[in-house]
Amino acid sequence: MMKVFHMYHMVNMSPWPFLMGFSALSVVLGLVKMFIFKNMISFIASICCTIFIFFLWEKDVVRESTFQGNHCSRVVEGLIYGMILFIVSEIFFFLSFFWAFFHSSLNPVVDLGSDWPPMGISPLNPFSVPLLNTVVLLASGVSITFCHQSILNQDWKKMVTSLMVTWALGLYFLTLQYFEYKMAGFSISDSVFGSVFFMSTGFHGFHVMVGTGFLLIMFIRGIKSHFSSSHHLGFECAAWYWHFVDVVWLFLFSVVYWWGC
Repeated sequence: MMKVFHMYHMVNMSPWPFLMGFSALSVVLGLVKMFIFKNMISFIASICCTIFIFFLWEKDVVRESTFQGNHCSRVVEGLIYGMILFIVSEIFFFLSFFWAFFHSSLNPVVDLGSDWPPMGISPLNPFSVPLLNTVVLLASGVSITFCHQSILNQDWKKMVTSLMVTWALGLYFLTLQYFEYKMAGFSISDSVFGSVFFMSTGFHGFHVMVGTGFLLIMFIRGIKSHFSSSHHLGFECAAWYWHFVDVVWLFLFSVVYWWGC
């Protein structure tokens, strides 16, 4: 049999997709159990299991791309398209939240007092913690762009420093959002305003959490010299995701915090 050479990476058989799917199912079931029976043990255990499987799967991907050289230009092109489609799906995910917000705010029903925000709701001041969070995320966007330029210029010291600043700002954002939620005078069960507010900003906070973890992995890989000026797709995907998070927050601040209040 003549061996056929091609430009694609044929992935070896791996248990991680099956285990990740099973673990994701366990997360959902654990979440249902937490809501119904007030038992968080199953949910926390499934989350820890999912993170552990993700770590092992990511380790294999890093080995294939960095040490085995399986990610050629054609493979990288496919990964880029995959990341773009993923971000597009996330855009439509947040579009549903904005749709719900405008549907309720532009024509408030009688049950809401025919007013927006509804009667009895004291919205947060958009020019306090939300404005500070906006500055924090914009600053993180600048630092991660500087990090990308440092990689292209092969300045690894500045690359590590600017990337550390970026994920540190992400953690700072999450801390500020936690205190913002603690200070809020309404909850997720306070009419459609509370539901849309906490769903949209909370899911954005979850994306910041995922993005911060993404950047932490890139930070560790940067310290281990996994990147070069011509091959750093993992970092580029993390940067694209982080810029997406920044842009979504600008819309949330402008619409939910400022205009909606």
